[in-house]
Amino acid sequence: MAGGPEFVTALRRVWEEGDAAMPVDQRLGGPAARAVARELRPTAVIGADLERRPLSGGTPVEPGDALVLATSGSLGPPRGVVLSRTAVDASASATSARLGIDPGRHRWLACLPLAHIGGLSVVARALWAGTPLTVLPSFDAAEVEALACDGVATHVSLVPTALRRLDPSAFVCVLLGGAAPAGGLPDNVVATYGLTETGSGVVYDGRPLGGVDIVIGDGSAGGGQEGEILVRGPMLLRCYRDGIDPRIPGPDRSGGWLPTGDGGEIAPDGTLSVRGRLAEVVVTGGEKVWPAAVEAVLATHPSVEQVAVWKRPDDEWGERVVAWVVPRDRDDPPELSALRELIRAELPPWAAPRQLELVEALPRTASGKVRRADLP
Repeated sequence: MAGGPEFVTALRRVWEEGDAAMPVDQRLGGPAARAVARELRPTAVIGADLERRPLSGGTPVEPGDALVLATSGSLGPPRGVVLSRTAVDASASATSARLGIDPGRHRWLACLPLAHIGGLSVVARALWAGTPLTVLPSFDAAEVEALACDGVATHVSLVPTALRRLDPSAFVCVLLGGAAPAGGLPDNVVATYGLTETGSGVVYDGRPLGGVDIVIGDGSAGGGQEGEILVRGPMLLRCYRDGIDPRIPGPDRSGGWLPTGDGGEIAPDGTLSVRGRLAEVVVTGGEKVWPAAVEAVLATHPSVEQVAVWKRPDDEWGERVVAWVVPRDRDDPPELSALRELIRAELPPWAAPRQLELVEALPRTASGKVRRADLP
């Protein structure tokens, strides 16, 4: 079901029936979508006709659960983040309070993918506050800007790639997430930090929302990795779909802290600076790409002998996916277009490499692992 009034109707109905919703990313191909469904085990599917159809092999959620969102998706083993109704409401309340949302004056626009928390949280907070809401099936810069100029929308959530394609001054406020923002943002653009597990952004312009605590891990047992951002608050996930609760005791030894996997530091004035992912991941256009998954697909190309995937800075996408390939035949190397088609057939389109480097060999450790930092 694409984004629009029908999606909002379906979401309301699911919640009224005491169930949880798992939006399916409309950009995924059939194999990738089925892989997510197999992993997250929904009990029913609702299509564009709003009819609810039972699915075999599904697993019910717990009472009070509201959302199940896939994180990583087909780019890594898909894992479902379970958010309770209490957590969804806490996120909407804290965000609305920080932004001073007034349903009589403000109007939300949802134009990001609804299978991601950055897009779906716009719908959730508008429903929570009773704020007028417009939901689009996809992002179109001209349409989004026109809706703001016509007064249909005053608030919107965007990723940096989308922000660069329109004039943000048409909005009262733009929430910016999905990737590290560039400097010099307009005054009406709020840089946010958060995860699917935190129920959307929990830090706005470096300052935690009300009810949110942030500490930096000290590397001790149960205290997160050294330099890792740990988050605690009422909007955190209940657990993953497999029942695992990732929250741990923090450096202060109290419980309920979520290790984010991101590195950061807190300034003396309490402002959080996010350094980036501690693990290897490419963030392109606000979407995460796991190199190993892309490598596995590219390795099946008959002209590819060896392949490594990593990133380079990109003015348009923040980071671009780059493939370093040792061709099987130097006189007949693979073409970038063929590699992109191969990826698009198996993985989401943003995982396709935007640049191809043909090399004689890949830098490796003694154990045979590729040294990504040494890729030429």
